[in-house]
Formats: sequence, C-alpha cells, structure tokens
Amino acid sequence: MSNSNYTELSNSDDCDKYVKQFIQEFPLRSAEIGQGTLIKRALPSRHKRMIGAWCFLDHAGPVNFPQGEGLDVGPHPHIGLQTFTWMIEGSIMHTDSLGTKQLIRPKQVNLMTAGYGISHTEVAPDTETHMHTAQLWIALPDDQRNMAPRFDHYPDLPVVLQNGVEFTILVGEFLNTTSPVLVHSELLGVDIYSETSTTTRLPLNPKFEYGLMMLEGTATVHGHELSDENMLVLEPGLTEIQLDLHAGARLLLLGGLPFESPILLWWNLVGRTQEELSIAREQWVNHDPRFGTIPDYDGPRLEAPTFPAKMRASK
Repeated sequence: MSNSNYTELSNSDDCDKYVKQFIQEFPLRSAEIGQGTLIKRALPSRHKRMIGAWCFLDHAGPVNFPQGEGLDVGPHPHIGLQTFTWMIEGSIMHTDSLGTKQLIRPKQVNLMTAGYGISHTEVAPDTETHMHTAQLWIALPDDQRNMAPRFDHYPDLPVVLQNGVEFTILVGEFLNTTSPVLVHSELLGVDIYSETSTTTRLPLNPKFEYGLMMLEGTATVHGHELSDENMLVLEPGLTEIQLDLHAGARLLLLGGLPFESPILLWWNLVGRTQEELSIAREQWVNHDPRFGTIPDYDGPRLEAPTFPAKMRASK
C-alpha cells in the first residue's frame, strides 16, 4: 500500500493499522544533572540514536526548589553541535567563552553553535524557584562542524492556533509558518499545547523521520499512549498523523531528514572519529585556548570523564 492511500482510507481502524507500521515506541531513561535535577533522556537511545540532526534530548521538570538551589552546571566544552534550549517555565542564565551572558525566560530559545569549540555555564538565578525546560543538541553537518562558534537568543517564536491547539514553531517550517532559529540541516521542532481535550491532524514531510515526546500530560497517536515515560518515533513515509490530546497536554514534535553521516557523541562532544574527540578532551583537560574561559563563574570546571576504548556511531 502506498502512502497516498493512507489519506484515502475511510475506516479509522485501517488508518491506524497503516500508520502503526511506521511507529516505534520506546521508554525514556532517567538521569541527573546539576544539583540533583532529575531529567528524562530520550536521545540518544539504544532504540534510536538520532532524529534527523537532533542527536540529544533531555526533558527537565517541571520542578520546584528553594531559592539558591536551582540548576548550576559549571564550565564545560562543546564541539561539532548546536545546543538548543527551549524554556517553558523558570529562567536560566547562559554564560559562554565568547563573553555572552543571556538570561533565558519562558517561551524563549537559546541557541549556541559550538562549531570548532566553545565552553559555557548554565545557572539558575538565586531568586529562581522552578524550572521546566527541554535541552536538545543538533549535530552540525560535515562541512560546518568546525565553523566559528556563535550564540543566538530568540525571545519571540511564531505561534499558530489551529483546531484549539497552540503550535509554537521552534525550528523549521510548519503550517506555512517559519521559525527564525538558524540551523544548518533540514529540521523541524514544534511545541504543541492544548488547554482542552481535542483531536488534530499533523501534516508531515514524507522524507522526514519524526519523534514525539510529552512535556506535560498525555496524548494518543494511533493507539499509542504517550506519557512522560516514553517516546514515539515515526519512520519516513507518512504525510500526516492523528493526534488525540488530553486537557493540558504539551509535547514536542521533532523531525528532519535522516542525517548525512554517522556521528560519534561522547560526553559533550560530537565528532566523526575517536581521534578528534580524544584530542578535544585532552585540550579541555590542558586548558587549551580552543575552549576559552569563563572568568565570571565562581566554581570548578567540569572534569572530562575517562575516554572509552571504543564508541558506537549514531545515525
């Protein structure tokens, strides 16, 4: 059955049966960052390493904490990627080796392009008492992975209201609306929120692979229950899906063309060979100028872990 037949199917059971052959469901992992902040990690996973150029996805919160006890991640390096922070609640101060200091507030995006090398910190203001955020990494394509580092802040993202659902276009083009966020691969990122229970259809690019991850509440996709414990991945080939949102549901829709080449992701570094990652690690350990400094931070730098003997490539 060709994909064009999906939209012609009149029986919902037949539609579900057709779409399900493109869907993979897998559990999320729990991890800890900063000072005991629990996060749910979706990418990379043994079930799915990347979605397009999206190579890392953490969901933190919603969480409440006493003043002065929020996120505090000391100086650490990145190469070969872009860090993408979508803030839902709370605020975090970003400081980097380029001299950037930027407070990110709710419904804003911070995009840091590491390229050849950068270091940064992420610290909650002393007055902050809650946080809810999604942290993602985007692998840079081969011809731009060593580009000069830069930082961009996006305080306003386009929002589309359709069928009672609020779509915030984070990356790429969706519903004839384009995000201003500068990326270097064909990608999509959309925050989807519904105050009430409703059903909507999401148009898809059949050349893209997609992922769906809940940020709040629950939803159903063609018989698959989505919660904060699992993720759905859609393989290329679909032109649309039906999404049943329960009241108060918020989720991320990620998509992109399958990435051009395998990558190696280790610690905070993305590369193509173990040698280049090993060199970057040693440069960080030895305070090489490649990663600059953050003199304003009052505390130690993150220590690089022991380098592994063998790595698994992601694609």
